[in-house]
Amino acid sequence: MHNTAHHITRRLAPALLCLGLAGGSLAARAADATPSPRPLKVLIISMFGPEAEPWLAPFKLDQQVPVAGLSADYPALRCNTDDVCLLTTGMGHANAAASTLAVVLNPQFDLHKTYFLIAGIAGINPEQGTLGTAAWARYLVDFGIQHEIDAREKPKNWPTGYFGVGTTGPGQKPKLDYRTEVFQLNEALLQKALALSKNTELEDSDQARAYRKLYLKAPANQPPRVTQCDTLAGDTWWHGKLLGDYASAWTRTLTDGQGSYCTTQQEDNATYAALQRGAQAGLLDIQRLAVLRTGSNFDRPHPGQTPYQSLKSDSGGFLPATHNLARVGGALVNDIVKNWGTWEAGITK
Repeated sequence: MHNTAHHITRRLAPALLCLGLAGGSLAARAADATPSPRPLKVLIISMFGPEAEPWLAPFKLDQQVPVAGLSADYPALRCNTDDVCLLTTGMGHANAAASTLAVVLNPQFDLHKTYFLIAGIAGINPEQGTLGTAAWARYLVDFGIQHEIDAREKPKNWPTGYFGVGTTGPGQKPKLDYRTEVFQLNEALLQKALALSKNTELEDSDQARAYRKLYLKAPANQPPRVTQCDTLAGDTWWHGKLLGDYASAWTRTLTDGQGSYCTTQQEDNATYAALQRGAQAGLLDIQRLAVLRTGSNFDRPHPGQTPYQSLKSDSGGFLPATHNLARVGGALVNDIVKNWGTWEAGITK
C-alpha cells in the first residue's frame, strides 16, 4: 500500500504543482484587477437633497459612485473629474454618523489628504446673523447631551431645566465623558476659508428681506454676510428666546468662554465623531475639516410673534441659505482644486 500511494502521489505532483501555479497566477491577476483606492481632494458633506442640489451642476458632480452602508435615500456619492465628491448623509445624528463612517471605511477611497467640508443650513441666532448668513464654525457644541427637568418642575431659582450631565445645576461645565460634547476645528483652515469667501456675493430673496425687517436690531435686520460664529447640534428642533439664551450660555460653558453660539442644526458633532474615528485609524486627517452653516430661519420670534408662530413661519430664507452653501463653500473647494500643489501638504498657517 505504501509503494502504491507513493507512486500515485508522484504521478499527481506535476498536476498539483500546475494547479498551484495556476491558482497563484489567478490570484495575482485578480489582485492586479482590483482598482487602487481613489484619492479625493474634497469631500463635501450635506445632509439632505436641497443642501446637495446647488453643488451638482456648478461642480459637474455627474459621476454616481454607490457606497455600501449609505442612506437608502442617497445611496451614492456624486463626484467629478477633479476628485471632488459630495456625500448626502440623511438628516439627524444617527444618519450623519452612519453614512460618514460608511465612506471613511470604504476601501475604494483614499482619504489621507482629503479636505472635508460639512455644508448645511441651520436656524440662526438673530444676535449673530440673519437669513442667508453664512457662518464658518470654530467650535462644534452638542446641545443634546444634558440632563433635563421639565421647566414646570425645575427648582424655582434655576433659569432653565437643562444642565450638564454629572453636574448639580445650570452653569457648571460637565466632565465631557462622552468625548463628543465639544470639538474645536483647525484655526488655520478656518481663517483660510474666511479669507477666501469673505467677499462672496450672497443670494437673498424679497421675502427674506421683508421678513428680517420685523427684527429691530442688527445683524438680524441687515443683509446676509459671511462671518465666523459657532454651531450647536441636537436632534430636538427647539425654538424661542429663552432656549436661545441658554444655547448661548451652554456654548460659552463648554468652550470655556471662547465660543459664540450662532447656528443650530442636528448633525455636526456626529459627523465629526465619525471622521475622528477614521483619523484614529490612520485613514484621514481631522485637521482638514471645515464646517459651514447658513441661516435658513431664525431660532426665535420677532417682537409681537410667539415662538410657535416663528417656528411655523415661512421666512423666505430657505432657498438663499441652500444656494449660499455652494457659493461660499465653493470658494474654498475651488481654491483647493486649483492650487492642489499647495493644499496637498496641509494648511498650518
